[in-house]
Amino acid sequence: MTDSQTQSATLYRMILPDHSCPFGVQALALLKEKGYEVDDRILASREETDAFMAEHGLETTPLIVIGDEKIGGYDELRRCLDTRI
Repeated sequence: MTDSQTQSATLYRMILPDHSCPFGVQALALLKEKGYEVDDRILASREETDAFMAEHGLETTPLIVIGDEKIGGYDELRRCLDTRI
């Protein structure tokens, strides 16, 4: 991808003092591998994570957003990127 073709994504993922969500780590790596510029938004407490999930109607994190489209979690990201050219 050239700079003019670089796509961006926003990744909301949980990183607590005693736990990092492995799916968030995998999503970040996959997005970077595919050439995305990632706005990595860290949910740093259980309270922040729970409030975020409630606000967005989620049962788990991460949440990946590409453009204005909520992709979902890591599995949905993989399926989405497999269908993009």
